[in-house]
Amino acid sequence: MSMFTYAEIILGVMVALYAVAKIFKLSTELAMLAAALGGGLAGGFGLPARHIAEGAITYLDINLIFISATLFMNILKESGGVAFVIRGILKGFHRSRILLLMLLAVLLLVPGALTGAGSVTVLITGSLVAVVLGYMGIPRVKTAAIIFIIAGLSAAAPPVSLWAMMTAAGVNMPYFGFFLPLLIPCVIAALATIFILGWKGTPVDLEKALKELPEPPEKMSWLRVLTPFAVFFILILTGRLFPFSTPVLGLPFMFLCSALASFLLSPVKIRFFRVSRETIDQLLPLIGTLTCVGVLVQIMTLTGVRGLLAVTAVTLPVSVVFASLFFLLPVSEAVLMYGSAPVIGVPLILLFNTIGLDPIVALAGMSVIWPLGDALPPTAIIGRLTVDVAGYKESYTRFLKACAVPAIVIVIIGTLMVIFSKALNFLTIF
Repeated sequence: MSMFTYAEIILGVMVALYAVAKIFKLSTELAMLAAALGGGLAGGFGLPARHIAEGAITYLDINLIFISATLFMNILKESGGVAFVIRGILKGFHRSRILLLMLLAVLLLVPGALTGAGSVTVLITGSLVAVVLGYMGIPRVKTAAIIFIIAGLSAAAPPVSLWAMMTAAGVNMPYFGFFLPLLIPCVIAALATIFILGWKGTPVDLEKALKELPEPPEKMSWLRVLTPFAVFFILILTGRLFPFSTPVLGLPFMFLCSALASFLLSPVKIRFFRVSRETIDQLLPLIGTLTCVGVLVQIMTLTGVRGLLAVTAVTLPVSVVFASLFFLLPVSEAVLMYGSAPVIGVPLILLFNTIGLDPIVALAGMSVIWPLGDALPPTAIIGRLTVDVAGYKESYTRFLKACAVPAIVIVIIGTLMVIFSKALNFLTIF
């Protein structure tokens, strides 16, 4: 038996076990774990405890980033900072639809950009922004589509982009130079989305909107809101400007410093341990996903399946790869969620690097497309969460149709970034 046949048989077993697990309505995390364990057994390795343990902690650093960043955002929300910002934006710019839409798009980008999770954007700012969009005369289905699309873009935006981080780790590429290649397309796509779906509407009924939005504490101010963000960016810039005289702090510690600043500046008493517990409960599915993805990738590497996928990818015609990105990336995300990055992203980046494309810009372009799959069955976790938060109770298919035009714009932007990545490598300056 050739090594290719051996790897193909194991891959077939893993795919079959994943499908069976989903048929029996197991979660995606358990389905990936079942596929990984089945692959180990089919490969003759039994249940390799060492590889399972190593795989389970592969993305420990990313999990720590998620936890610390989400804790920061939850403390900010608990202190009334998020409500204060939304009410301030609404009061100041309700007469200018253009500026109000732009600022709401930026507000939706921030939580996911800092945490790397679109679900955090939906939970932290989604419901409040939905209220504002509703009073701007935007239909509920379009409101849900706006929140979902921009939440996905926020997860892809810097400084924390999970797909880029996981794929870069898989090809031993430093997570450096991604800031502008991720920021620029995410901002452009977010603004395009909110103007495409939200341009038509009615003038804002300011009084009714303010009544529905939660009232922040009296002592809340812009200084209390912005200071924790200033702490975070100062720590980042210090490391970038003085790399040889600044200790490596790491993103988790930076987010904890921001969380501490937000906690100390809060005008109301925050029950820190309750917020911490709720943060872990909120992130438990995501942490479980990353843990099981690590086990799956480790077993795929052990059995040669990962090498098979890599060889298959680098031998495909490049034109076919470019033409299939719009389908392959969202569908792989819908099936494997974040596991699509190391499983699909790694061989694609190896291919692009082989043919002379810039791997950083190409990976950034792919990262912009991946989140679209979070609205597609069988998982559709972020999509269904968004629908619930936005209060949209009609056909889910209609919601997907509302997302179609912005999704096409995003796919075009991402694909063009991949194709012309070499010409855009000037963006990777930091």
